[in-house]
Amino acid sequence: MAKIKKDTNLRKSILQAAITGQLISNVEGETKTGKELLNKIIEERNAKLLVQWEEAKKKNPKAKKPAPIVASEITEDEIPFEIPENWCWCRLGDVGITNTGATPSKNNPEYFGNFIDFLSPGDIQNSIITYGKQGLSEAGYKVARPTPSGTIIQVCIGGSIGKCAVVDREVTFNQQINSITTICSNTQYIYYVLSSEYFQKIIIEYSTGTATPIINKSSWEKLYIPLPPLAVQNAIVAKLEEVLPLVDAYENAVLQKEELKTALPDKVKKAILQEAIQGKLTKSWRKTATIEESGKQLLDRIIEERNAKLLADWEEAKKKNPKAKKPAPIAASEITEDEIPFEIPKSWCWCRLSNLCNLYTGNSINETEKKLKYTNIKDGWVYIGTKDVGFDQTINYDNGIKIPFEKDTFRIAPKNTVLMCIEGGSAGRKIAFTNQDVCFGNKLCCFNPYKYEVEKFLFYFLQSTVFIDAFKDNINGIIGGVSINKIKEMLFPLPPLAEQEKIVEIIEQILPLCEKLGG
Repeated sequence: MAKIKKDTNLRKSILQAAITGQLISNVEGETKTGKELLNKIIEERNAKLLVQWEEAKKKNPKAKKPAPIVASEITEDEIPFEIPENWCWCRLGDVGITNTGATPSKNNPEYFGNFIDFLSPGDIQNSIITYGKQGLSEAGYKVARPTPSGTIIQVCIGGSIGKCAVVDREVTFNQQINSITTICSNTQYIYYVLSSEYFQKIIIEYSTGTATPIINKSSWEKLYIPLPPLAVQNAIVAKLEEVLPLVDAYENAVLQKEELKTALPDKVKKAILQEAIQGKLTKSWRKTATIEESGKQLLDRIIEERNAKLLADWEEAKKKNPKAKKPAPIAASEITEDEIPFEIPKSWCWCRLSNLCNLYTGNSINETEKKLKYTNIKDGWVYIGTKDVGFDQTINYDNGIKIPFEKDTFRIAPKNTVLMCIEGGSAGRKIAFTNQDVCFGNKLCCFNPYKYEVEKFLFYFLQSTVFIDAFKDNINGIIGGVSINKIKEMLFPLPPLAEQEKIVEIIEQILPLCEKLGG
């Protein structure tokens, strides 16, 4: 179930009023204009450049004198909305020093330590920064791009693009974050502009990439912002700091009311799935059931059948190539006591996901290819991308994209298998069960069981808190995802087939009732 978000419509409206001059347009007695402030900012930046040049000349007398900075031109066609006459439009990069973060080489462990905070997008939540999760050593500090206290940082990639905050200390950060240190302006005013619905929309509009939006520093600093005189900026910030806490109180009241309606079914579902994968739902069933094959025997049979297939494939390969190498037999992975997260019934066994199913990602198709080659195809496999898998475990099969049957290089997710997003903002959160053979994208992973009788129990296990927590613990990389090899190593509690069927039956009787709890 999707996490409830605050109803921010009121906050959005107030911020929009603030940055358009409708909250405060001018301050009594203020005669200066936004244009004059912009000129002062440019003057200050040029003065700093000259100071830096003079310092550079001491080390290198031939250091080239920097060209003076001038305010960027903005045509009338580019102006997104009207602002008061004493304000002016400028580009974000005009009002301060911009930067993009950098990650020191992870091949040099000595770069990492606790000398200075090293931030990533996950450390920014609702304008609040969590410090202390990662850090760099003094050596790492020297190769990073530190930024001073009072700097605004904003995420520039992925599902978190646009998140921003003001740092209250000198920090470093990774390449998924851009920063601006303002000059001669109220930093908090510029922060409110970057937080506004207007700026959040244009950061997406000017980003590149489809599945994973990204905006580089060059494009980010060219985005337009409204610049009032400094006295007006100060008055706007004072008014917002008076009003926004009241908005937060209202939104929290709305949120709590909604959470009362929705938290219960979500918690009940999690509890049911946890009971299911620990064998507690079927405790009484086991007392009277006759178990003909234990989980361990089922696992041995799966491995035996896989080895038989390997040998059959090898025999076929030898007909074409008599020197074809005989494959090494597959064996169940060893699992130590320390790895086991909880107790399971004696008739169950632990295995790794790689023992149970074949895991693989699909094929990437860019938007141009989709339109030119795979749209309006009459006969073929439906192509499922990440966006076609819903957070409610549904799949949109009517997306208009098909792969012709003769394109046998595309990977197939067979009917009755699980597709899960394993990369990007939806990693681990989007999961669905196929009702037909499909082709699929490279950010989706197919969990294709070696024995098809286990597919439904597997589907529910992958939604359990145990698996989700293990998945989150292994997320890494710039975009954020978990590698196939890491997923293969994750543990799976394997019940006998008859018990799996009973567990699935109970789950599918109870879960629809859970959804009604929030009604």
